[in-house]
Amino acid sequence: MDSINNAKEIISSYNRTDGKKLRIMEVCGTHTHEIFRLGIRKLLPESVELISGPGCPVCVTPVGFIDEAVMLALDKGATVCTFGDLIRVPGTEQSLAGARSKGAKLKTVYSPLDAVTYAEERPEEQVVFLAVGFETTTPSACLAVKKAKAANLKNFSVLGANKTMPNAYKALKNSADAFLYPGHVNAITGTKLCEDMTKQGVSGVVAGFTAAELLTALAVTIELSQKGEPFFRNCYTRVVKPEGNPAALKLMDKVMTPCDSEWRGLGVIPMSGMVLKDEYADFDARKKFGLPKITGKPNPACRCGDVLQGKCKPCDCKVFGKGCTPMHPIGACMVSNEGACSAYYQYGLEG
Repeated sequence: MDSINNAKEIISSYNRTDGKKLRIMEVCGTHTHEIFRLGIRKLLPESVELISGPGCPVCVTPVGFIDEAVMLALDKGATVCTFGDLIRVPGTEQSLAGARSKGAKLKTVYSPLDAVTYAEERPEEQVVFLAVGFETTTPSACLAVKKAKAANLKNFSVLGANKTMPNAYKALKNSADAFLYPGHVNAITGTKLCEDMTKQGVSGVVAGFTAAELLTALAVTIELSQKGEPFFRNCYTRVVKPEGNPAALKLMDKVMTPCDSEWRGLGVIPMSGMVLKDEYADFDARKKFGLPKITGKPNPACRCGDVLQGKCKPCDCKVFGKGCTPMHPIGACMVSNEGACSAYYQYGLEG
């Protein structure tokens, strides 16, 4: 309790006389929702502004990826296995839910290994798993591919959109004064990359997910920001270790290799994605099905891309809460349980 009270005191007493605000970007979508749910935004002084960043894997997945998945399901006759959130994300012309209404076969799974099991039990179907996510979920996709290769499965592949965070931080370095780094990502990657980024002027604090951990991370960010130099601090030491998870890192290095990747709203960020190595190319759905390069077109009314860059708040979008709601989403940020628009809609415009 003392730590919470101390953090609250540091936060509430922060003041700036230059008329500017300390802009902190909570990169992780779970952080966004927890900060809303716990009422932490209401504790912040006027001189602190929280910005929701691109830490929701469903939100940053580009429209073209949804179009590819729809093509696999409708034109190629594949059974698409996916996490539930992706089903309702709009593509250029339709979502996977729309494709299902036209006969596409979709299967909701809770892990990539579920998709492998599904493929093993149904050798007559071509099964494609939609692999999205950051360093937190990429190891499980790698494990699924390794298992499929070991079982010599000919009917399993992945459509990949796996991404890594470091170069995204660099692309967003001028969007905020400091980042609240996602604790679950750093649990895999460790802290060295974030420490090194201070040399490039990027500041941030690794945060956990409880009220005490989030308040502490915000208080530390406020304190360190006043020193006027780039900083890093790990405030989630019970989970995040400097070395990260060596086994998970080794697995990713064995199965995948870095590549350029398109992020919704951010465009193509060099070497910010992961693609299967040649050794596992038989499990790459794009190669297996000969998919053409697809450039998706997001709905021009949607400002999801601006939200992900911290250029606007969800409530600044003209269709927010009107044409775009969780039941009838126009953009991915309203669909995902980790999306900023979903959080603003669920907890109220001002949090």
